[in-house]
Amino acid sequence: MLTLILGGARSGKSRYAQTLAEASGLPVRFVATAQARDAEMAARIAHHRAGRPASWQTLEEPLLLADALAHATTPGHCVVVDCLTLWLANLLEAGEGTFLTERERLLTGVPNLAGPVFCVANEVGLGVVPMGALSRRFVDEAGRLNQDLARVARRVIFVAAGLPLCLKEVAA
Repeated sequence: MLTLILGGARSGKSRYAQTLAEASGLPVRFVATAQARDAEMAARIAHHRAGRPASWQTLEEPLLLADALAHATTPGHCVVVDCLTLWLANLLEAGEGTFLTERERLLTGVPNLAGPVFCVANEVGLGVVPMGALSRRFVDEAGRLNQDLARVARRVIFVAAGLPLCLKEVAA
């Protein structure tokens, strides 16, 4: 069952996903998509790592998310993906072919995932339209990805100021 957790930067969405994973009572596998390309991002990654229980198994996969999910999602386990937005940025940087292939692989594979899966993504469409073409493409693709995943998710949660708001809930 896919739960998509959306929110702005520092909205509490990652913490909320962690809370849901812990509440599942299952062993947790965490799929991290970030890459430490500078000191600031390395500090963000370290902050997130420090906040996760030591018992969680972490898989780091910046591009091949469908493969990581196929490996991580097994009956009796819970999976957290953090974050789809960084994964999307990695794909766009990798080139059009990689972007199209891996995005499609994720969307095709999500309905077949076993166990609870909590995917964290930034909602980037609430601000002004960016000035640059690359920034506009990123915002457009993030919005499209969030919409496509929301359609197939059983649950969609929007987090603002640490408070979750359920946007969609489909009974199992």
